[in-house]
Amino acid sequence: MNPKEKLNLIAPGQVRVRFAPSPTGNFHLGGARAALFNYIFAKQKKGSFVLRIEDTDQERSLKEYEKDIIESLEWLGINWDEGPKNSGYVGDYGPYRQSERLIYRKYIEKLLNEKKAYHCYCSQEDLEAQKQYFMARGEAPRYNGKCSQLTESLDKSSVIRIKVPEKKIKFNDIIRGEVEFDSKTIGDMVIAKNLDTPLYNFAVVVDDYEMKISHVLRGEDHISNTPKQILISESLGLPIPTFCHLPLVLAPDRSKLSKRHGPVSVIDYRKQGYLPEALINFLVLLGWNPGTEREIYSINSLIKDFNLEKVQKSGAVFNIKKLDSINSFYIRQKSIENLTQLSIPYLVESNLITEEEGIYMKKDSKEKISLEFIQKVIALHQERMKNISEISEFSDFFFQEIDYDKDLLIWKDSSQDEVFLSLDNTIKILSEIDDWRKEILDQKIMEEADRIGNRGLVFWPLRVALTGKKSSAGPTEVAEILGKKETLLRINKAKEKIK
Repeated sequence: MNPKEKLNLIAPGQVRVRFAPSPTGNFHLGGARAALFNYIFAKQKKGSFVLRIEDTDQERSLKEYEKDIIESLEWLGINWDEGPKNSGYVGDYGPYRQSERLIYRKYIEKLLNEKKAYHCYCSQEDLEAQKQYFMARGEAPRYNGKCSQLTESLDKSSVIRIKVPEKKIKFNDIIRGEVEFDSKTIGDMVIAKNLDTPLYNFAVVVDDYEMKISHVLRGEDHISNTPKQILISESLGLPIPTFCHLPLVLAPDRSKLSKRHGPVSVIDYRKQGYLPEALINFLVLLGWNPGTEREIYSINSLIKDFNLEKVQKSGAVFNIKKLDSINSFYIRQKSIENLTQLSIPYLVESNLITEEEGIYMKKDSKEKISLEFIQKVIALHQERMKNISEISEFSDFFFQEIDYDKDLLIWKDSSQDEVFLSLDNTIKILSEIDDWRKEILDQKIMEEADRIGNRGLVFWPLRVALTGKKSSAGPTEVAEILGKKETLLRINKAKEKIK
């Protein structure tokens, strides 16, 4: 029976999966997707989702990166059943940091006592010579087993290697089907620096066994580790979990997504104003094809509809336009109250406004502004925003003095005199309006545009006068929010520029 068929036979509660990141850098989008797939699979099977921090690389592992992983998962709503929590742990199989799991020695000693592992004293020069020998023969570099023949310990430093029998290593991958490796390409591999310092592949096998992990869902870049972990499990006499290797997240040029392509960490996209529900929705579509035209999925609907059988083998290309489209959708679903609270930090960060104890002021002028005014500004731009950080660029003219070149006021081939006259007529029309609503403003300005037979000559200078921009929300929408007094003031300033 293949792994896909076995998925349907899993009884509720039997699944235990783990997400095991190394805290050696900011939390990568690929890692977030792996965590998401594990989380969804566990919830579907009413199983357990374990977060394990693999921090055995003490030189590169930093607490700040662990903090970033944990906070990013919490922000995304990927909640673990077992793992680090606050200052301690939740779960019965801790500790959940490898650096604190002092359990490996007995497993290493077991292999040494059973002559399945041995101390290797070869120097770097010896190992390099062996490597060159195999490469000269056109074979994969591997250790030749030299120290496995020693009958007594030597008085010098060593590492510990496991004996690897010559055999075909086969396993059934949920996505890829049967995968086969030849152990000749691996050779006797190092499993520990010493009795108390296991290397990655050994620690993973022991931890997965001790934590009763049933399924290992991880990125395709780990597939070369799988035969090594299977060999270690077999030597220790431990059960082997079911494996599932997810396609890599690729850049547009189909290389592995990395910093040279732009932002790649969850925190980068969070800072830019992408919403957690949008990022979740986007990440699940990187490699999973639901088989329909549907693109919008909440995390709860994913638990209902997602299935591993429809995860593709080939790499998934990161498409920022699709992420923007999905994020725009979720922004449009937000209430103005919620979106305003999400947007205010960006207005503060951009030095457009300040906030003290619920009182808002324009940064430059210290003029007080109401929450209602900010909400109107946000509502005006809600349909245009691809991410929340754009609100500062879209709306800066509402909160500060605007400055622009007078040439920007000129509509196409119009003369300065024509633009001046247009602005003057606009002032006269707007001055007579008491019912200051967009509908009324539209009607009156449109009547003027139709009268002179040139809409651009009316609307373009008005837009620039109010916003200082080539593109913005409609000038009458802007005028409605600015109010009559500020609107007339800005148009008069534009007239002065033309003079």
